[in-house]
Amino acid sequence: MKLAKLVGAGAKPAHPHGAGRKRVNLALQGGGAHGAFTWGVLDALLADGRLEFDGISGTSAGAMNAVVLADGFVRGGAEGARARLAEFWQRVSRSSGAGASAHDLIGAWMGFWRTPMLGPFQFFEALTNLSSPYGFNPLNINPLRELVVDMVDFEKVRACKALKLFISATSVKTGKIRLFADGEITADAVMASACLPYLFQTVMIDGEGYWDGGFMGNPALFPFFTETTAEDILLVQINPIERPEIPNTSREIIERASEITFNASLLREFRAIDFVNRMLDEKRLDPKRYRRNRLHRIEASAALAQYGAATKLDTSFAFFEELFAVGRKAAQDWLAAHFDDIGVRETVDLRAAFS
Repeated sequence: MKLAKLVGAGAKPAHPHGAGRKRVNLALQGGGAHGAFTWGVLDALLADGRLEFDGISGTSAGAMNAVVLADGFVRGGAEGARARLAEFWQRVSRSSGAGASAHDLIGAWMGFWRTPMLGPFQFFEALTNLSSPYGFNPLNINPLRELVVDMVDFEKVRACKALKLFISATSVKTGKIRLFADGEITADAVMASACLPYLFQTVMIDGEGYWDGGFMGNPALFPFFTETTAEDILLVQINPIERPEIPNTSREIIERASEITFNASLLREFRAIDFVNRMLDEKRLDPKRYRRNRLHRIEASAALAQYGAATKLDTSFAFFEELFAVGRKAAQDWLAAHFDDIGVRETVDLRAAFS
């Protein structure tokens, strides 16, 4: 499908500039190829035109969406951001090979390991149980890094004052979160945020090693408490917090354990926001030093329920288009239901989420 058709190139925002515009912070979760759902969400928000973004916090695929959006915004405002995001996801599928499938992407990383008896996901699962990325990918090949470097003008992104970016990674040495912001936003910071240690070699920045930010902040919300003025946070959540079924196969167990791990830090931040909000309501905190944060969420749980965690490696553009469409509809539905709540009240029951 052509980019112009995907993003409605040249179309005017549904709600152009005016008194109805509201300012929010965006928090973008990671989730591999499922980040195309977030692409659809962002496209709908940008096309609608009623929201302004104060800060954007992203992890892994969320970090990539964040820097590509910022690059497009610097080039051409909201429409520039929409076009740039569409181009990025189309090029992700192209960079993975002629067929744009996960098998082609794996081939790009380590073509000499092709195993016809195994499908691409079974191959990855078996391989990562036997070796490390230093063994099966000694040249540290990562086509996504080349794409990010080619598409994003990081110098201009760092200089942009209209958007504050926060990219999360995990320090291998300390196990603590490392937040890259302002002048620290680089291609290395983005790749550190997306560095799953069983697939990629540790990303080194200034002598320190970093792994995927999802371990400690998926995404980080705390920068919004002090570094931005918007009091509303809109979270685009890809990884489901709850699953009704008890996993019983090895793959299901691994997938659910991964989901729990990559949501743990987010739930801690839910608890912190709820605590501060309650203390403010009870007048036990000084409102001059602390502020209320209203949390909103567009989540992919229902939309992605039919897709297993293995599809996070599926880079076919047809799959991206599916996720883009459901993400766009989810954002449109959320705007219709909750736009008026922004600046007034939170729309996520935080206590129910973490209790």
